[in-house]
Amino acid sequence: MVMLMPNKTETQEAFETHVLPHMEILYRTAWSLTRSDSDAQDLVQDTLLRAYRAIDRFDGRYPKAWLLTIMRNANINRVRKKKPDLIDNPEIAFERSTDFADMEDPEALVVDPMLSAAVEDSFSTLPDKYREVIELVDLNGLSYKEAADAIQVPVGTIMSRLHRGRNKIREQLGEGDVAAIGQGGH
Repeated sequence: MVMLMPNKTETQEAFETHVLPHMEILYRTAWSLTRSDSDAQDLVQDTLLRAYRAIDRFDGRYPKAWLLTIMRNANINRVRKKKPDLIDNPEIAFERSTDFADMEDPEALVVDPMLSAAVEDSFSTLPDKYREVIELVDLNGLSYKEAADAIQVPVGTIMSRLHRGRNKIREQLGEGDVAAIGQGGH
């Protein structure tokens, strides 16, 4: 008996064309927003569901920015629903730790995690408007135009926030902190 596969609908084809190629960046962005594997997976799933429902209204331009806008809005809704976590959870710090099994350089075992932690700490203290732009442009590789479309601001605002956010990270790190990290102390 031969089973015929049903023809793909236009919705399915559009979804496969515009959404599926961006799965990796969706997960990376979701993880950077949530800092949790399970929350990131939930956020991606929510984003995919919303994108599928809206794909018929999507014009096909800037799919990455469109998807990240959907994710941003889904995350805002998710955060609003969650109760604030007032007590630090030690398990989160453990989940953020780096797996050093593949590193061969002993210095890298000490310096890289300390520098990464310092940069991550500085990044996490940035105001949301700067952190969001740095995530979109520097971490996720969006162009200024795509980032501007994603958060619905002018390109000049993206450039300004990116510049100010990077400067704030540099200021927080300071040359003394980076030098101390390089010497094994901090």
